[in-house]
Amino acid sequence: MADSGYICEHAGELILVVEDSPTQAEQLRYILEKHRLRVLVAGSGDAALAMIEEQKPALIISDILMPGMDGYELCRRIKAHDGHCDIRIILLTALSDPQDVIRGLECGADNFITKPYAEEHLVSRVSYLLGNRYELQDCAALPELKINFDGKEFAITSSRHQILDLLLSTYEAAIRKNNELIRARDELNELNEQLKAANGDLEAFSYTVSHDLRGPLNNIFGSCQLIEELYGDSFDDQCRQFFNYIPAAVNKMDKMIGTILKFSLLSRQELQREEVDLSAMARVILEEPHFSEAQRLVTFHITDGIVANGDLQLLRIVLENLLGNAWKYSATKENAVIEFGMLECGGRPAYFVRDNGAGFDMACAGQLFAPFQRLHDAEEFEGFGIGLSTVQRIVQRHGGSVWAEGEPGKGAVFYFTLGS
Repeated sequence: MADSGYICEHAGELILVVEDSPTQAEQLRYILEKHRLRVLVAGSGDAALAMIEEQKPALIISDILMPGMDGYELCRRIKAHDGHCDIRIILLTALSDPQDVIRGLECGADNFITKPYAEEHLVSRVSYLLGNRYELQDCAALPELKINFDGKEFAITSSRHQILDLLLSTYEAAIRKNNELIRARDELNELNEQLKAANGDLEAFSYTVSHDLRGPLNNIFGSCQLIEELYGDSFDDQCRQFFNYIPAAVNKMDKMIGTILKFSLLSRQELQREEVDLSAMARVILEEPHFSEAQRLVTFHITDGIVANGDLQLLRIVLENLLGNAWKYSATKENAVIEFGMLECGGRPAYFVRDNGAGFDMACAGQLFAPFQRLHDAEEFEGFGIGLSTVQRIVQRHGGSVWAEGEPGKGAVFYFTLGS
């Protein structure tokens, strides 16, 4: 808490702090004693009432949320006591509910201070109340004011000064909170703009690098073809083996560059929404050659009639990646099962791809959608670690979300939703 230059003009006055949190109580004690005020601390409402009988304070600062007797009830009992009703009472609150104000008026509180509070604001409120002690000894003589709020009737016996002070302190707290929210909003907007610019720079860099790297790769591949034509017949077995590594590595590098290039272009591609038959799309994808290895026994279950609104090309990329992942990570299963279906989640459809393959540890779930992150050995399952990042980016562009559940050795299920 920042140090305050404000000096309280009522040194020596006795303040009772009622707070069940020792840390919060000591913080208040430190602030008040620094401004030469005397401080007593009570850890509960009952303890506070007992202390008042022994030594009457000029002002009480009480938390509202306390076990047993809360701050409202404590305030009500003090204000109902003829000998104590002139004690000024400040309630510490989050002011998260409009009824907090009504309950404060109903119990006779003099002021609200919202948590977290600034030291200078707290001390200025204490000083103001100590310097404006109007006569309240004859509390019973105050006329009862009945008000209706939110369908309930409340009886207010506070004086006009109390009501005005409490409402003004509430209004001041609301203005302070609103100003804080405006500052936070402006900072968030600025950060979002910086993040947007950074993402744009990163995507432009990825595009440039991916595009420019292809030139040298083409030169390497072309040179390999020329060497093969001119000198291929003279290679011995070891030389042939080493030479074959080159075009294979070039081909792998070219695929990786293509994947990065597609990923960098996702944010630039404009969405073309239409009704898409995801069931039919999944069937077409699973009929492609790499989903039909003769040595594998895989059962596909595709739920009929799953239709979504989205970009046809991008949704195909989503299904290709999720079904491709299911195919890849179930390769070690003798009887693999891959399922595409839909269920309801939070009142809207959630689409899923399930497999009974390698699965993953849920403790590592946060890494699944990060670019180039892998949870499995690259030697066991090939890939570049960018497929699920691509899925996440496409789904988020549709206003949806994607998440996964899994268990090592028992498979995984990936869910995604699409916005309206």
